[in-house]
Amino acid sequence: MSERILVVLLLVLNYLLVAEGGTADEDLSTLLSLKDTWKNTPPNWVGSDPCDDWDGIKCKNSRITSITLASTGLAGGLSGDIGSLSELETLDLSYNKDLTGPLPQSIGELKKLTTLILVGCKFTGPIPGSIGKLQALLYLSLNSNSFSGAIPHSIGNLSKLHWLDLAENQLEGNIPVSSGDISGLDKLHHAKHFHLGKNNLSGSIPPQLFSSEMELIHLLLESNQLTGDIPPTLGLVQSLEVVRLDTNSLRGSVPPNINNLTNVQDLYLSNNKLTGSLPNLTGMNALSYLDMSNNSLEPLDFPGWFSTLNSLTTLKMENTQLQGQVPSSLFGLVNLQTVVLKDNKINGSLDFGSSYSNRLQLVDLETNSIDSFKQNDIVPNFKIILKDNPICQESDKIQTSSYCFPSQPNVSYSTPPNNCQPGACSSEQIPSPNCICSYPYTGILAFRSPSFSDLENKTHYLMLEEFLMRSFKSHFVSVDSVSLSNPTKDSTQYLKLNLQVFPSGQDHFNRTGISSTGFLLSNQTFKPPKDFGPFYFLADKYDHFGNSGFSVSSKSSNIGIIIGAAVGGSVLLLLLLLAGLYAFRQKKRAEKAIGQSNPFRRWDTVESNSEVPQLKEARLFSFEELKKYTKNFSQLNDIGSGGFGKVYKGSLPNGKLIAIKRAKKESMQGKLEFKAEIELLSRVHHKNLVSIVGFCFDQGEQMLVYEYVPNGTLKDALSGKSGIRLDWIRRVKVALGTARGLAYLHELVNPPIIHRDIKSNNILLDDRLNAKVADFGLSKSILDCEKDHVTTQVKGTMGYLDPEYYMSQQLTEKSDVYSFGVLMLELISARGPLERGRYIVKEVKKAVDKTKELYGLNEIIDPTITISLGSTLSGFEEFMDMSMRCVEEEGGNRPKMSDVVRELENILKSAGVNPSEESVSPSISSSYEDVSRGSSTHPYNSNDTFDFSAGLPYPKLDPQ
Repeated sequence: MSERILVVLLLVLNYLLVAEGGTADEDLSTLLSLKDTWKNTPPNWVGSDPCDDWDGIKCKNSRITSITLASTGLAGGLSGDIGSLSELETLDLSYNKDLTGPLPQSIGELKKLTTLILVGCKFTGPIPGSIGKLQALLYLSLNSNSFSGAIPHSIGNLSKLHWLDLAENQLEGNIPVSSGDISGLDKLHHAKHFHLGKNNLSGSIPPQLFSSEMELIHLLLESNQLTGDIPPTLGLVQSLEVVRLDTNSLRGSVPPNINNLTNVQDLYLSNNKLTGSLPNLTGMNALSYLDMSNNSLEPLDFPGWFSTLNSLTTLKMENTQLQGQVPSSLFGLVNLQTVVLKDNKINGSLDFGSSYSNRLQLVDLETNSIDSFKQNDIVPNFKIILKDNPICQESDKIQTSSYCFPSQPNVSYSTPPNNCQPGACSSEQIPSPNCICSYPYTGILAFRSPSFSDLENKTHYLMLEEFLMRSFKSHFVSVDSVSLSNPTKDSTQYLKLNLQVFPSGQDHFNRTGISSTGFLLSNQTFKPPKDFGPFYFLADKYDHFGNSGFSVSSKSSNIGIIIGAAVGGSVLLLLLLLAGLYAFRQKKRAEKAIGQSNPFRRWDTVESNSEVPQLKEARLFSFEELKKYTKNFSQLNDIGSGGFGKVYKGSLPNGKLIAIKRAKKESMQGKLEFKAEIELLSRVHHKNLVSIVGFCFDQGEQMLVYEYVPNGTLKDALSGKSGIRLDWIRRVKVALGTARGLAYLHELVNPPIIHRDIKSNNILLDDRLNAKVADFGLSKSILDCEKDHVTTQVKGTMGYLDPEYYMSQQLTEKSDVYSFGVLMLELISARGPLERGRYIVKEVKKAVDKTKELYGLNEIIDPTITISLGSTLSGFEEFMDMSMRCVEEEGGNRPKMSDVVRELENILKSAGVNPSEESVSPSISSSYEDVSRGSSTHPYNSNDTFDFSAGLPYPKLDPQ
């Protein structure tokens, strides 16, 4: 009887919740099926609305778009029902070591999936060919599982794929390339990462795999069973930074054109069967780590060109038939740390010269023919190994004895306490670097090709800890501190470190904290310092969820007890309560509907004739809602501030990120002014303008809610602060996007709007590096300008301010054009408009010489955009001409923004670029290390905006 009543009650409750407008039925049934298949699902997976608060689930418009359940202890297989989640964009089930079985063919039905990450599970069987149907896929990480069979040819259909990691599985067969109508990996022109190491791949490396159209930066094929020659076509992929072909059975000569790979930092060709001569690598100035050990190369006198590789940290040429004497100039390379030349035919005297690198840690010349050692009155402070050389057979040379016996390296590191004394912790708890006892999230952080070999140098690990904490903080993961320990290199030269991540504010992580931390490490959001190279993380099981860790079975048992106790006389009461709840919810829904249609129905103003703001798609938020979305306006969500107040990052229930601009009490506007600003913002809709989501006028607060734009400001990108490098074409595209946004405001909005504060701090870069104009706090309608004609308040930012507007106090669209012209010069130079007392407009006008190449502006042009392109910047002169027209003294001589748009479009067309094509994401367009970002001030407003009063005194300028 009690079981029947329980079922009835749950059905009624389910109906009420679904009637409220929860998760779509098809997604709900799919997720319930997955829940039945898996063990150890999160305890709060109860009720019938996963979009409400189920751990790891994010939704949009009642459809599930994200499942992130890294390190949550899931067990079982992946049900074929997963293919029914048609709106799913992200699936991350990493570090659940009891997830097993094959991937279902239905995975190919997830047509909107961009991220598929299943790192460190125990999935088996072949990778289904249907995976090639995921046309939106950007990230595919299936490494560290037990997948077998061949790599599907269909992966070559994933034209947008950026990251391919299938390493450390049991994959076999040939590397697939296209043939006829069958695709292959050679079609992945936009992929940056091929991580295929530690499998059983066989056959030769197909020459067809490589072409000059590819954008690869990481080619990792180590520890397979590959045979044949290294194809010369490898030299066509000049974007490569890491090449690992070691520990295979490759034969033949190394292609001479491999020295075309001038961006390569790490080159591993060791442990193969290579023959022929050693290629001359002169010109590979970025090369840091070179290992060609254990090959059958032709005998060769020690090459002098080794001494020209100024970035070299590690040279390993063990057993490669090198002979002759090592020149002392090799040891003068300033970055050199390790030289391993054992088992060769090197002879003569070992001479380090009068000046050797102060970073040297090891010189290993074991088993050669060295008969003397010239010390030059300098006692080396690094390890030298001369075992089994003639010099070590002369017993009277006592000074050489310490070099004649190999010694094991003694590498140890553990993050030290942060100016505190660790106390005793309870069982299984560990003191953090801040001496707080807690249960850390642990695992192995493995780096596949570090560019350094001095593992004793603590600076590397301190920098890595700093990058980790910066990444956690910038992504709002609640972490107190991190600890690294026990650095070791395994047989494949992977650098492995024990990582402990400590929770903030409590002694354990909840499931959301663990999943967020795991996701940040599994999907490569965290970017390590450049020298560490590509990495992966393998997490340990986390068993310390605290009070949140109760099981579903115990909760069900408690519900059963409660229901059983109620059966005797409370059933009717419960049904009445449920009926009352239903009526209450229906009333709330009606109120909500009324509120959405007229969000200002309670607009409190003393002006009797004030009208409700005319809004388009802007939502009225309550104070309590925004408080919830920002976790009580927590400090972790504080992403910026200015004279107006603070900006907070928040997350709506559907997973959409927002930026909330909260005014300080003293800077709040009057109701009419606030209403006018909201009306202005709500009627501008353009892809190059930051859009308003809504506002709050509640409990004495004034807040504006914007879309969140993830990649910071143009200013941070140009200064290097955000870690995003913008090449010349991307800068022209940023200028074009900004110009389109302004042209829309000036010429398509009715009545037109003047922004009044165009500057690099107010241009944001979205996830695809498209420009969005932000901060309309100073914007003014043309009608207002015509009504006032001469404004009594000049507002704007010094350096960008139109001098004609400043002098006449008359505001027109041409004031924005002037500011935009200054912005164009900033894009060219990466300099602020006012630096060290110099005004960029004046400096450029003085330096321009149109008779010279690049108008003679070589000293002003940002070297970042010419470093890889020499002195040719397509359309540079036309870009300069337009910027000079924009900063004409008189507004009448400046172009309209629509004219600027056309000119910038023509520049891109002349460069062979489609001006209507969106930019690519930073993770695709930037080098691996370039995407690393620290936290920076959020740009929805800034402190460098000035409000000039009627007297127009110039403010004191702060250094830029």
